[in-house]
Amino acid sequence: MNKILSLTRRCVEDYRMISPGDRIAVGVSGGKDSLMLLMALAKLRSFYPVPFTLEAITLDLGSADSAQKSDFGPVARLCQELDVPYTVIPTQIRWVIFSGRQEKNPCSLCSKMRRGAIHAALQERGISKIALGHHYDDAVETFFMSLIFEGRLSCFQPVTYLDRTGITQIRPLLYCGENLIRHTARRLELPVVRSTCPADGNTKRQEIKELIYELQGRYPGLKARTFGAMQRLPLPAWEPAENRRRPLPEELEE
Repeated sequence: MNKILSLTRRCVEDYRMISPGDRIAVGVSGGKDSLMLLMALAKLRSFYPVPFTLEAITLDLGSADSAQKSDFGPVARLCQELDVPYTVIPTQIRWVIFSGRQEKNPCSLCSKMRRGAIHAALQERGISKIALGHHYDDAVETFFMSLIFEGRLSCFQPVTYLDRTGITQIRPLLYCGENLIRHTARRLELPVVRSTCPADGNTKRQEIKELIYELQGRYPGLKARTFGAMQRLPLPAWEPAENRRRPLPEELEE
């Protein structure tokens, strides 16, 4: 956990993600990434020189039958242990996508609906900053997805200000590799909620994940070089604000 906490703090400072008095919502899906983000920020809150507060928000996507229902009770208990207020917001997003519209490529619409629902919840609560659980591997995969499927050099930004809503998105886990997060989550026995999405494991992102795994085996350091290229531009907002030592490749890929 100390490794993740160190990398999270470095990322927060490199991109100036937290300002004094920030009230930060953590988007908690119940997956390992969002739970690790919640844990890291809760621990950072206790000693970080810039004071901020936290609360956790989960979107319940709804279900068509009992087999698709998710139990967020263990997540609620973790939030209580961490002294983080927790809210579950019910939606019917799953029904709209898979039953109502019967989308063949559901990921894009699901993402838009989830984003709209969480932003509405934040505005109702007067919260203007949300932390998302995207990590190092997510960033590299998104870069390759944009390149291969859209023909452009693009990726989500470490810090994104949405002028239409006044909400700022931050991604404090960008220096943490997926393997490090997975192994740490297991050691800490975090209450990971199993995904019940019908499209889980059968997406374009999964295709790219497998492609990168293959290329990384043939060309060691591929992910680290890609991530470094993103920080050195041409991607906007990826150059760290702080003139600090960037993580070494082996730190990111553990």
